Amino acid sequence: MRDPIAKRVTDMKPSGIRKFFDIVSEMPDAISLGVGEPDFDTPWHIRDEGIYSLERGKTFYTSNSGLMELRKEISRYLSRKYNVSYDASSEVVITVGGSEAIDIALRAMLEPGEEVIIPEPSYVSYVPCTIMAGGVPVIVSLKEENEFRLTAEELREAITPRTKVLILPFPNNPTGAIMEKEDLDAIAKICIEQDIFVVSDEIYAALTYKGDHVTIASLPGMRERTILINGFSKAYAMTGWRLGYACGPANVISQMTKLHQYCIMCAPTTSQYAAVEALRHGDNDVSDMREAYNERRRFLLNEFKRLGLKCFEPYGAFYVFPSIKEFGMTSDDFCTSLLKAKKVAVVPGTAFGESGEGFVRISYAYSIDSLREALGRIEEYITSLS
Repeated sequence: MRDPIAKRVTDMKPSGIRKFFDIVSEMPDAISLGVGEPDFDTPWHIRDEGIYSLERGKTFYTSNSGLMELRKEISRYLSRKYNVSYDASSEVVITVGGSEAIDIALRAMLEPGEEVIIPEPSYVSYVPCTIMAGGVPVIVSLKEENEFRLTAEELREAITPRTKVLILPFPNNPTGAIMEKEDLDAIAKICIEQDIFVVSDEIYAALTYKGDHVTIASLPGMRERTILINGFSKAYAMTGWRLGYACGPANVISQMTKLHQYCIMCAPTTSQYAAVEALRHGDNDVSDMREAYNERRRFLLNEFKRLGLKCFEPYGAFYVFPSIKEFGMTSDDFCTSLLKAKKVAVVPGTAFGESGEGFVRISYAYSIDSLREALGRIEEYITSLS
């Protein structure tokens, strides 16, 4: 009997994040700092709007692109927040989370063998989605001394005649790094010169702690060559609602919508009505959650400093990425040993690419009490190592 499984799928590594999540779920008294999921409930007024949509019988398919009402709100939101707007009828598609948007963007844009530049460490889906779309991942290893930002020099070195797409994953998961306007200006110049398209994953855009987030799509000459991806999971604590969106040139969005049409049909209707409410009246909720995350961020950085654990200061998302190189262990060994010894789960940096070796990702999408207890256990563990 022939093997029914495609080789490109069997060659794909399972997520390094889920490995530790699955272990800790079976371990009583364990503390998990491994999953990037807000500990806040979805704000009540957003939940209430979803419930009300069900009560009104709004349980049918929407258009493939999503509710026009929601697409218009997204365009308004991006215009007022990030100075870039889109035609709701042709330049916006609503997806099942930001992950689907990444997938269909790459499948819509890539011919077999075309290259996609992927800065790492970064979100675990970029490489598999590139491969499944027939593309070739070209990895750029980001450096701690550059605060894990992508530099113009690193981008230039990675470009070949086969380069078509750059994935720009900022604010970054797992490092918490951000790109400021001057960083993006240099990247945009190269993209225009070299005729490169950008998939800009901005799912953490609202969770920035240094100045205001800038989207590369707002820079001169970049709107027409950027697919801007965002969603509701992180900023609005709506992970289980599974709702994201992509905005970009109409010719690309139309082809992404075609793929979405065949594999998904439309995003969840209830979630879309809730998202309209989130965009219209959720700014204060986001601000409150961001303030809480920032408090937790500062707490962790202060604790790391006290413990002598080296960590650059991240200014986005809800992750810190401390170095564990001083202990002479691989990231995987450190995390496995910590989990067994002290029942604290963090994620090895290598789950996000080989350049993550020597680091671990710690999420602060958890309460201060949980973080304080976990840090106490981590202190005991690293003390035992020395």
